Amino acid sequence: MLQSNNIILRNRRNFNFPIIFGCLFLLFAVCYFSTTNVQLAYSQEYIFERQFGSAGTSLGEFSQPQGIASDSSGNIYITSFTSLSNQIQKFTSNGTFITSWGSLGFGPSRFTNPSGITIDSSDNVYVADFGDPENAIQKFTSNGTFITLWGSFGLGDGQFINPGGIDTDSSDNVYVADFGENNNIQKFDSNGNFIMKWGSPGTADGQFINPVSISVDKSNNNNNVYVLDKSNNRIQKFDSNGNFIMKWGSPGTADGQFNSPDGIATDSEGNVFVADSENHRIQKFDSNGNFITKWGSMGSGDGQFRHPASIATDSEGNVFVADSDNDRIQVFKQVSKSSASNAVPVS
Repeated sequence: MLQSNNIILRNRRNFNFPIIFGCLFLLFAVCYFSTTNVQLAYSQEYIFERQFGSAGTSLGEFSQPQGIASDSSGNIYITSFTSLSNQIQKFTSNGTFITSWGSLGFGPSRFTNPSGITIDSSDNVYVADFGDPENAIQKFTSNGTFITLWGSFGLGDGQFINPGGIDTDSSDNVYVADFGENNNIQKFDSNGNFIMKWGSPGTADGQFINPVSISVDKSNNNNNVYVLDKSNNRIQKFDSNGNFIMKWGSPGTADGQFNSPDGIATDSEGNVFVADSENHRIQKFDSNGNFITKWGSMGSGDGQFRHPASIATDSEGNVFVADSDNDRIQVFKQVSKSSASNAVPVS
């Protein structure tokens, strides 16, 4: 073989430069894209950053935290809807308690089952409160001062059976997911004036069985709406006028499958996060439903969950999870290869 190689090298007229260069280019391409894929995969690692909260009814404690949202300053707002803790609590991003408001009852600043919560561009706070006879949306300033209330029990426009999920778009319109008999999405302006609705009970495209959570993708002002269709174990995507775009998900434990998911959120890049409650994990997808990564398992350790109920993201890419049955909030950080060298990933 060595002799043959020497003969070929001496006879340069038989030396095929295009083939050699082609092979070298192919080798370079394989190495480059392999490295790129490794870096992209690694960049999707999430590590446990911190947690705050514990079981109880005192300030800074939780009794099954349900909804979670972040404002423009990174402050975190949390709802709890047991009979012991019908209130809204506000914290810094590090978990330092700031203030709280609300109590059990009906009417302004009183709640039956405060569940979904969201923040608009002016840092006003909207809370979806379900349970006969309340079934209403309440709006507050960021310090808890009551602004307005709308909604009542029923099947008509602006009425609800169980309003659970809530979010706003880049124009501060409010979208409410009603997971009761209505099984629909209703859209309002920021003052509670009814605009439109879509959806009905069922399994077809644009139909729902218990749409418990909703998230509006405000990246690039596209305002696409993602609905967590809980009992159908899927995500449905719509434009801001309720036109069906696509769906993904099915029952199961594999990547991209769900088991009674409870919460959904989007980040500033348009990625979609799902609290896969009965699978005790978080899954991340791109805006087209392609699976990116996952983390979590059942338990009470760092990075473990017992029925994660909802998710929020902040401008820095941190992910906040309301770990309902562990009565705490867990915070996760997306890390690059360089910053992950001394960290233990939870995915």
